[in-house]
Amino acid sequence: MRAEGILEKMSRILGQHEVKYSLTLGDTEIDMNSLIGKDIRFVYQNKINCTVCGIEIKHAYAGRAICKHCYETAPEAEECLFYPEKCMAHLGEARDMEWSEKQCLIPHIVYLAVSSGLKVGVTRNHQIPVRWIDQGAVKAIKLAETPNRHIAGVIEVFLKDYFADKTNWKTMLKRVPADVDLIFEKEKASSLLPDELRTYVADDDSVTEINYPVTEFPVNPKAFKLETEKKISGILKGIKGQYLLFDSGYVFNVNRYSGYSVSLEF
Repeated sequence: MRAEGILEKMSRILGQHEVKYSLTLGDTEIDMNSLIGKDIRFVYQNKINCTVCGIEIKHAYAGRAICKHCYETAPEAEECLFYPEKCMAHLGEARDMEWSEKQCLIPHIVYLAVSSGLKVGVTRNHQIPVRWIDQGAVKAIKLAETPNRHIAGVIEVFLKDYFADKTNWKTMLKRVPADVDLIFEKEKASSLLPDELRTYVADDDSVTEINYPVTEFPVNPKAFKLETEKKISGILKGIKGQYLLFDSGYVFNVNRYSGYSVSLEF
């Protein structure tokens, strides 16, 4: 079979046994889990569309499929998406206050997760557990619940001195041990917070464990570069985060190439 369209982040659902992935290309929705163990082939169609406004662009801007105008003006590219502590929406300052009211001035979760290792992160409350899945976390716990993005960012920044805040994608794509006691780590993180931030610590101590549809992890994962190599093919060995794992050791980050037109043969 063959499907063609503009790449976008894979849909993902936390199933009873493992994450269920699907990819939409054009009018075709593809069950990606069913392709594991099969030979598939992606081919770049030499076309990129801005993921914000949709116009065709010659090349990705600032490492993303976004046009220069949207990068400088669109709320989807505002600085606080990458640095939550810099969000000023609670003070009435934003590129688009209507957008920020729906995206920034809503409850946020500060969490601890085990992806490439133990890390602290921030996400909107409705993005759980998909945010954890996208980071390839094997287990996660809510640390704090805040009324807006800024406060969540402040908590995260405070804890960066004690916990990592980045995921090493190469380590994450290997088999990550899940023997971290997240309840203990949550208690440790909570004790480190000053009183004014400790008030936001979540009562929910449940730990979410996540299994991914992977039959074989790469020993030394290598990132596939769609723009230069144009096509990737091979036996699909698994999916973790937003990465497709091939038998060659190459991995394809679907989210990284959102906005790129491709065909998929499967």
